[in-house]
Amino acid sequence: QVQLVESGGGLVQTGASLRLSCAASGGTFSGYVMGWFRQAPGKEREFVAAITRGGGSTDYADSVKGRFTISRDNAKNTVYLQMNSLKPEDTAVYYCAARISIKISTTTNYNYWGQGTQVTVSS
Repeated sequence: QVQLVESGGGLVQTGASLRLSCAASGGTFSGYVMGWFRQAPGKEREFVAAITRGGGSTDYADSVKGRFTISRDNAKNTVYLQMNSLKPEDTAVYYCAARISIKISTTTNYNYWGQGTQVTVSS
């Protein structure tokens, strides 16, 4: 069983940057594909970014390409989401997720989820 704890959210202005972290425990972190998802009020949870087990491959939602970067440090059991040039439409609860697979998925087909961290971008 993997436990995931997100941190780093907050209230920022348009154009600012934030770095989210997700610390994993209770499992073999390097054995999981890791993903970030977000959910805005009244909307479905949506894919943001994902990274393969070794970090060699990544995928991004079109809405964040060029602005967000996912990375991982397997020695620290942590995955990161660097978010630059934030926009009001990025406002959401951001969730970290772990997937028992060698392949990235852009759906919510992940095995473990964190509790989420709120990101609010003011205009």
